[in-house]
Amino acid sequence: MTPLQAIILGIIEGLTEYLPVSSTGHLVVAMRLMGLGFAEDKAASDAFSIAIQGGAIVAVLGLYYPRVIQMFRGLVGKDAVGKRLVIAMICGFLPAAVIGLLLNDLIKEYLFGIKPIVAAWIIGGIAIIAVAARRKNQDSAAGIDLAEITWKMALIIGFAQCIAMWPGTSRSLMTIVCGVMVGLSLRSAVEFSFVLGVLTLGAATAKDSLEHGELMWNTFGPLNLGLGAVFAFVSAAIAVKWMVSFLNKHGLAIFGWYRIAIGIVVGSLLALNVISG
Repeated sequence: MTPLQAIILGIIEGLTEYLPVSSTGHLVVAMRLMGLGFAEDKAASDAFSIAIQGGAIVAVLGLYYPRVIQMFRGLVGKDAVGKRLVIAMICGFLPAAVIGLLLNDLIKEYLFGIKPIVAAWIIGGIAIIAVAARRKNQDSAAGIDLAEITWKMALIIGFAQCIAMWPGTSRSLMTIVCGVMVGLSLRSAVEFSFVLGVLTLGAATAKDSLEHGELMWNTFGPLNLGLGAVFAFVSAAIAVKWMVSFLNKHGLAIFGWYRIAIGIVVGSLLALNVISG
């Protein structure tokens, strides 16, 4: 891996991590096009794509620091809404923690391929368009405010998040759409998705960094790891601020059409043997 490749992958990670388009899918395809992620360095490449999420996580922590502080106040009993959000975060995180530990190896072995990603992109795109059509002409604030989320709602969102373990599905897609389906306003569903992502992605980043840190260090070097994380941070900050503003005005549909388009493009490259599955 060259420093330029690390920068490109960091930008891709940051731009796509919190958009409902699947960062993992984009990174797998980008790595294949760069000649990375094959048998000889697959474990290191998979871990690299997860480890650089750290930059995106820090970006969201910075953008949503008032909510994070509120939850810390809730932990010490000084904020009732903060306490409710902490409970919701734990309930939203637990399904992914349990199922992820049980199925992690199987997912990496069978689903980290181009064909499953293309299928997930297209199916997810159709789902987004359907949800957007259902919510047409509804205000983004219509629905339950995040301060009123219940642990049951969060648990349902947490199980939906597990579906996103299939690369190409998108964790943001599942949590935002499910959040809307259980009654949250679009604005609240997006915020819950972002903040829940800090916990979920943080745990995944820590796990892979501990398990494969030495392998990544020896394979790619500290410079490439640092560049990937830094550029993920910058691009994630830009993407999150843009997405919140965009969704409040235009809704989710454009992401559905994008997913279908990129699924068709990558599927065509696969059929023409430009990229291997």
